This record gives sequence, C-alpha cells and structure tokens, in this order.
Amino acid sequence: MKEILYMSHCVFPTSDIKKTAAYYKEVLGFRVEEYLDVSEPHICLYRDFTEIILTKSNGQEVIPNRKLYGYGYDAYFITNNQEILQEELKNSGAKIVRKLSHTDYCNKEFVIEDIDGRWIGFGIKEI
Repeated sequence: MKEILYMSHCVFPTSDIKKTAAYYKEVLGFRVEEYLDVSEPHICLYRDFTEIILTKSNGQEVIPNRKLYGYGYDAYFITNNQEILQEELKNSGAKIVRKLSHTDYCNKEFVIEDIDGRWIGFGIKEI
C-alpha cells in the first residue's frame, strides 16, 4: 500500500506570538520563520524534522489539554535520543515536568512545559 500521510505539524494558538517564538528559539532550539504580514498571520518553528505553527489566539486564553480534559499532552515528538535531548533542554532552561522514564503504555519519554503551559512529550515506543 502506498503511504498517504507523511508527517504532521502542531498548530499552537498563543496570546503573544513573538514571545512564544522567542522561547522556542532560545530554550528549545527551534529556528523561527515569521509570516506576520499575511492574511492569516503565523510563525513557523523548525527543528530537525519537526515543525510547529504558532497562530494568534486573538485574546483568548490558551488552555492546555490536561486542564481542559484532566490529562493529556498538547504535542508529542518521537525521538530515540531522549537522554541527550532532556539534558540539552534542561541546561537551556526548559521546565521538565516529567523526567525520562518508562511509561505503563510502553514508551520511554520525558515531558516539558512550554511558556504557554502546554505539556510536550518527547519519546518513543519501546518494543
């Protein structure tokens, strides 16, 4: 069967698009590309093979999934270099909310909280 889906991008509304972009650049190591003078202003964040798209929340509060629904991450990135990445993010000032561990759903992962309160997991399924 031919592959149809190739990758996905997270879309994060934010109340301060430039402040959030700066955090992702300075703390999480993303490259920033601004598209603020277009009909739908946004900022694209790139790191390795991932992309996050920031949009303006137009004054609405950003509410993370765990607050809306009682649990859940707001994004999950697959990586097999969790130890290295966790140490890098910790050293750059990221807030680690769950240190690297083995979950009861067979993932090896850690979780950070971003500047807007979103929880972002970094891990991989252990087979």
